[in-house]
Amino acid sequence: MGIHLKRVYEAPAEEDGQRILVDRLWPRGLTKETARIDVWMKDVAPSHELRKWFHHDSSRWEAFVERYCVELVDRPEAAACIKTLREAAAAGALTLVFSAKDVDRNNATVLRDVLQQNRVTDD
Repeated sequence: MGIHLKRVYEAPAEEDGQRILVDRLWPRGLTKETARIDVWMKDVAPSHELRKWFHHDSSRWEAFVERYCVELVDRPEAAACIKTLREAAAAGALTLVFSAKDVDRNNATVLRDVLQQNRVTDD
């Protein structure tokens, strides 16, 4: 399953395939035309509470990953998004788009790993 990651502030490219924004908030300073997002999946993003708690504090990374994975299982709307994302990835190129500055520690990296490792079931 080829799932790519890209910051929303990077220029879109043809090889991105379907571009899905996986953040709860729209990225600052970008218009919809500039971002060229095909789908905005707010429901697969971490909850407001988890997002605020993490606040991109690298010392909380491991706990964030665990809590986010629990949310992906426990929230029915997130589980439905997981199923849709798996189907999209199976159909062709898929890029999970995010706005975080840290390209290695953000919800999109966790989500990609979940999708690739089948860590969350799509029952």
